[in-house]
Amino acid sequence: MRPTRLGKFLQHSSIRYLIAGGVAFLFDIGLLALFKNVFDWPLWLATGLAFLASFFFTYTIQRFFSFESSAPHGAALVKYAALVAINTLATVAVVTWISPTALGWIGGKVVATGASTVWNYFAYRYWVFNSTYSSKKD
Repeated sequence: MRPTRLGKFLQHSSIRYLIAGGVAFLFDIGLLALFKNVFDWPLWLATGLAFLASFFFTYTIQRFFSFESSAPHGAALVKYAALVAINTLATVAVVTWISPTALGWIGGKVVATGASTVWNYFAYRYWVFNSTYSSKKD
């Protein structure tokens, strides 16, 4: 049976990456809302625990859904954690740099998120989850 246009579209890892990122964002913000608004935890605790849970959720969904990787978990998880550290530093730098401009801190966050979304795709594809990525052609 021939794949439909939608099927072909969804076969591309970049599309799956964006879908997974959206789901991961909803997971993170949903947990944050649950911890803060339902459990009435302090914001710092709710934010931190939601972030940690989403760290593992995002790793898993990107690994299996977006990139269909069977790279060894240990090495991939270490690379993923290193990328999270790099992203954190880059986000702080970009938001701090753009904050005094007309864009403000919100604009800085949007710019940082857009940039990290692009470089993370390539980092995930070619570095974090690369050992078996070649099983699919994009």
